[in-house]
Amino acid sequence: MKTLQTHPDKIKCVSELLPTRDTLELLSGKWKILIIMVLAAKGRSRFMQMVHDIGRITPKMLSKELRDLEQNQLVTRTVQPTIPVTVEYELTPYGHTLQPVIAAMRDWGITHRARMTGKAVPKTRKKAA
Repeated sequence: MKTLQTHPDKIKCVSELLPTRDTLELLSGKWKILIIMVLAAKGRSRFMQMVHDIGRITPKMLSKELRDLEQNQLVTRTVQPTIPVTVEYELTPYGHTLQPVIAAMRDWGITHRARMTGKAVPKTRKKAA
């Protein structure tokens, strides 16, 4: 019977893959990163304003994604005692730690889009993420 031999490089690779997989699962789908970007750029936002700002997202999907982001401590939900009830969302300090990751993805996307379209990379890049 063959024994499984562990290779130090493989162990290191697996230990790096797991947190990367966790991050991908957390930010999976096409909406979560956009939601985080809107909240980072605009700050505290009302639910329907976010539907408008993100565009093409249904209220049902936004609600689902916000619940998931809230469960992962990236977003806080505040209910204002108004009539009708006003619900606002905001990035937590922990949620703000994703801004450099998202900015790097945005910057890479700008370069990639320019490469694929044959257009020059824009000289000025906005710092919002």
